[in-house]
Amino acid sequence: MHPGILDLPWWGYVVVTLALTHVTIAGVTIFLHRHQAHRALDLGPVPSHFFRLWLWLTTGMVTKEWAAIHRKHHAKCETAADPHSPQVVGLNRVLWTGVFLYVKESRNRDTMERYGHGTPDDWVERKLYSPWHKLGVVLMLGIDVALFGIWPGVLIWGVQMVWIPFWAAGVVNGIGHFWGYRNFACADASTNFFPLGILIGGEELHNNHHAFATSAKLSNKWYEFDIGWLYIRLMEMMGLARVKKVAPTPRLGALRPAIDLDMLQAVVTHRYDVLAKYLKSLRQLAAEEFAQLRIDAREGRLVRRLLGEDGAALAAPQKERLAAVLDRSEALAKAYAMRAELEALWARSSASHDQLVKQLQDWVARAEQSGIRQLEEFSRRLRSYAV
Repeated sequence: MHPGILDLPWWGYVVVTLALTHVTIAGVTIFLHRHQAHRALDLGPVPSHFFRLWLWLTTGMVTKEWAAIHRKHHAKCETAADPHSPQVVGLNRVLWTGVFLYVKESRNRDTMERYGHGTPDDWVERKLYSPWHKLGVVLMLGIDVALFGIWPGVLIWGVQMVWIPFWAAGVVNGIGHFWGYRNFACADASTNFFPLGILIGGEELHNNHHAFATSAKLSNKWYEFDIGWLYIRLMEMMGLARVKKVAPTPRLGALRPAIDLDMLQAVVTHRYDVLAKYLKSLRQLAAEEFAQLRIDAREGRLVRRLLGEDGAALAAPQKERLAAVLDRSEALAKAYAMRAELEALWARSSASHDQLVKQLQDWVARAEQSGIRQLEEFSRRLRSYAV
């Protein structure tokens, strides 16, 4: 067996493999994802080109293709046009063959032209990285064999080659839209499938990312950890990076006497916190109504879950079950309907600022005059949001 430059014990090869793949993960989440696809931070020329070189060697991915496909995923999330939605094509297909969905979409010229703007287009990209993207992984094989010997080198290289296709194309795109917990009620099915973002560089916090796509920081709650953010902050302290945007922290100020454009801006800015607090109020109201209607605990848990879901995404039997309960409670039906009106304030529409302010004024007035304690209390909180 051909010996390598480095002669390590078996556990040494394991540690080296984990270290090498972790650098690749860092390159994907920091360079491709947060820097290139979402422009959440600027990278200096040294880390930027290091990541480009490393990803060329360890993945063979083309920056323009990755950024374009990911941007389209956000623009068309959970629709038939989404390049890799487990809600559309199934979890197994995305989890185990997600890389093939990526390859298929990379051949879509319209996707590349529409979503691939602003990615590197210098000499080395045009002459080496893009046209010879498969050459990099071949060179990586040679480097691994030279460093570690034939069989250890080949095994380490093999793990490097499957690491991103499985963890990024499979686990993040699959499980991250299928199973886990949600901090924010996004319109898509994104989830945080683990609160400690270490193995996949912070990408485990996928629901947080979909809520604030342009945030350089993916953690949101005190118990969540994003190791990618740690690396970004270290680079920023060394002058190698500059953070452009992070998710807004909800701020509450004095009770606003008037509903104006500033209040509208505050509500839209903190829309996910607004919706989370409204859903909490809605579930509190539901618990009181269920007690009066003598709805058993099992049915109550199901209906409270349905109250927090996107009504349009519910299956027909779920809609019927929810409607049956709402028909028995005027207060709950009113509060549920007003949730959709509240969300319409930050949905994409052609309404002017003046029209949206009037809609907010009307919503607050009806909430405060509803006679429903939860709506009245929530309305006061709404008046307190500050930009």
